[in-house]
Amino acid sequence: MGMGADAAASTTRTPTAELRQTLPLVTVRDLSVAYDTTTVLDGVDLDLFPGEMVALLGASGSGKSTLMRSLTGFAPISAGSVRVAGHDVTNLGRGELRTLRSDVGQVFQQFNLIPRLSVLTNVLTGALHGAGPINMVGGFSSAHRRRALELLDRVGIAHKANAPARSLSGGQQQRVAIARALMQQPKVILADEPVASLDPKLADSVLELLREIATEDGIPVLVSLHVLPLALAHSDRIIGLRHGRMLVAGATSQLDAAALAPLYDDEEHDDDAHH
Repeated sequence: MGMGADAAASTTRTPTAELRQTLPLVTVRDLSVAYDTTTVLDGVDLDLFPGEMVALLGASGSGKSTLMRSLTGFAPISAGSVRVAGHDVTNLGRGELRTLRSDVGQVFQQFNLIPRLSVLTNVLTGALHGAGPINMVGGFSSAHRRRALELLDRVGIAHKANAPARSLSGGQQQRVAIARALMQQPKVILADEPVASLDPKLADSVLELLREIATEDGIPVLVSLHVLPLALAHSDRIIGLRHGRMLVAGATSQLDAAALAPLYDDEEHDDDAHH
């Protein structure tokens, strides 16, 4: 896995003094989210800075998915403030929701590709986020197609451009999904359990790719994970939620499995699948 090089690289990209001179692209303060009478998040704070990958940890029902959804206006914010890429998510103006969502690239556990369409076309659909209605038949410019091919090359599967998405392995499909997110030219990337359905080796390679994108493009990546060793190996900082509250927040280099274990004590299986 090349941990020696990885560890050396991580020292240069840990969000310390140099990185924190920049302004955060995401700022969450005292966020609470409730569905009916059930409080799912309670007093959560979060900053995401350019160039860093932050792992979001917590047991089932801890509020991880709800926190992700609150950043794109999909969760009912009860209290606190959320700012994402210049948008005040708690007070979005008319029509601003579309712009917010075009500024946020998303990667999902189940890839969310269109199986029968080619890999290239799936990546091109990322351009729709900022374009509004577009003619899908010949609606993509040659510049769009060039960029999509460049992104497929970057994620290592340009040779599959014309293959239907359904013919790819899980790891390859997730790379297509990452290329599609990059096609949006996002300011922030949210990856919700992106490696939950992949074997450990593929999981490592996908997380390495996401961290490389964060570092090289200056795009903060927030990634929710279940597996502690993956979080410890592939993040600059770790945020840990338990029963909707922040229990852990710190540089990954200062944390270990023992420090993170309380996140999973007497794990409760609350429903964190509100849509």
